[in-house]
Amino acid sequence: MAPPLVSVPMKKNKKPSLVLTLSAAGLLIGAGSVAYWLLAQRQTSSSVLVGANIIPGDALFAVSLTTDPQQWQKLRQFGTKETQAELDKNLVQLRDRFLTNNGYDFQKDIAPWVGDDVTIAILAPATGNKPAPKPVTTNENAVSDQQSMVMVFPVKNPEIAKSILAQPKTLKQGKWSDVYDGLRLRTYQGIAIKQSQGQAGQNFSAALLDGRFLVITDSPKATERAIDAYKNKTSLATTGGFTENFPKIANYQPFAQFYVNVPTAAKIAAASPNRPLPAQVLAQLQNNQGLAGTITLESEGIRFKGVSWLNPNSQRVLVVENKAGNMQSRIPAETLMMLTGGNLQRLWRDYVLTSQGNPLSPIAPEQIRGGIKSLTDLDLDKDLLSWMKGEFSLSVIPATPKEGSPNDFRAGLLFMIQTNDDYSGQSLRKSAEASISQLDEVMKNQYQFQVQPGKVAGQPVVNWVSPYGTLTATHGWLDGDVAFLVVGAPIADKIVPKPNYTLAGTLPFQQTVPTEPNPTNGQFFLDVERTVKNFPLPTLIPNQQTLLDATRTIGMTSAVSDNRSNRYDIFIELKKVTNATTLPSPEKSKSNSVR
Repeated sequence: MAPPLVSVPMKKNKKPSLVLTLSAAGLLIGAGSVAYWLLAQRQTSSSVLVGANIIPGDALFAVSLTTDPQQWQKLRQFGTKETQAELDKNLVQLRDRFLTNNGYDFQKDIAPWVGDDVTIAILAPATGNKPAPKPVTTNENAVSDQQSMVMVFPVKNPEIAKSILAQPKTLKQGKWSDVYDGLRLRTYQGIAIKQSQGQAGQNFSAALLDGRFLVITDSPKATERAIDAYKNKTSLATTGGFTENFPKIANYQPFAQFYVNVPTAAKIAAASPNRPLPAQVLAQLQNNQGLAGTITLESEGIRFKGVSWLNPNSQRVLVVENKAGNMQSRIPAETLMMLTGGNLQRLWRDYVLTSQGNPLSPIAPEQIRGGIKSLTDLDLDKDLLSWMKGEFSLSVIPATPKEGSPNDFRAGLLFMIQTNDDYSGQSLRKSAEASISQLDEVMKNQYQFQVQPGKVAGQPVVNWVSPYGTLTATHGWLDGDVAFLVVGAPIADKIVPKPNYTLAGTLPFQQTVPTEPNPTNGQFFLDVERTVKNFPLPTLIPNQQTLLDATRTIGMTSAVSDNRSNRYDIFIELKKVTNATTLPSPEKSKSNSVR
């Protein structure tokens, strides 16, 4: 939505409305901050990804999922009937593809021997740095230059697992084979491999590693890569920063854990013919190494604990500065959305560093700078961000209808920034006042708004009034060092004086926004249920409305963990389905598909 606001043509004799002017500025900064915040943000033991010592270190993506049927049933209790139906459809498809269609039943054939979690990993195409082994068959090499899949099943009962592997059930297409090239047993590094012979791209290989892990892949070469990683210690467990950062997000009995290899993902994106990454962006992304997370099911929703870290060889370091956490005590309880951060100037610099020239960035830094300049005549870096070194917040607060006083806006956009946070000890309020005064002159001379002094609860403020007489914006000061600007509905009286009942004191905020990590460099809160009911939202993802209908609130807390990593926790409070049914049985799903 933001780019069109910046690029709206401006005729010489017609000035854009103040709503356009200030909404563009506020939303561009807010959207850029959220985008950076979201994008920037177990040793081989129970605290790391299951199978991390088997999955090749250059894996593109890996996710472990619980095998506990009670947790899967708990997941199906969240949401609405529509989301439950969508989840069931995907679960049935996965079950039937990998189990039912091959004659297996999870509870009868898999549960007796499998561990608490299984891991699925996607491997990037082999780099070809080492000589290729002797080809197995033409079909098996047909997908060697494509991404391949590795599944790791921890074994808690080796005898049952060995029997399953020794006498697998008959495949509907193709067959299992112990024979290699029709002459000898297929082995690799002393490990026997059983593989199916079928259509190209549908060949599966299975190997039992030390009686502890059953590894199944969709490519013989992927099996070899997994064995190499296990034997040669070149797995995820040895990837830079993996074992140091994964324990930060460990949780008891997680539903899922995942890992994303950022440099590998960037290389694949750079090779894409549709949206290739520029060389400078690819080089910048090489500073990042991993993004990992743990997902846990709780009584009222889903908790996500995440960590991202830099490449150990990167010259870039993070500034450990976590000074947010006060703004939610300045805004009223009815606030619909709140985003806070510890240092807007540093946040912007980091966003520029990671986004400049990046076609995948939601908003280009150059576009934000240009938009601010064209709309306000102010230089974003020199006139504004130079004094915005303290905690900031961006909030949406609904208006209270007043009888006999029509209002064109249903909510106000509130921006607050603390100004006395210069490391030299120098107060930045004078710099802020000079920039705000300059902005007053722009509104007065360029847009013909009346700039009028006023008072709210006895506190001095400045109102911007359009030529049509509608109060469109108000700015002023709180506690002497917090500048505020309200755009849209006149909601200044909700923050001046400081409200008795604040957002921080509400039950939805306390139950949704995580208390860890603490101290924090930023938080986010969104009352999805109330927002959707009162305001139309743009469609950003498929099935968006279905997902929104299932969600009550969303909260996030982030922090710079150390000079190499960021931490953040997210909690999504969800609605619940009454009388949730069990997953359709294989027989029932088959009969439904026939109908």
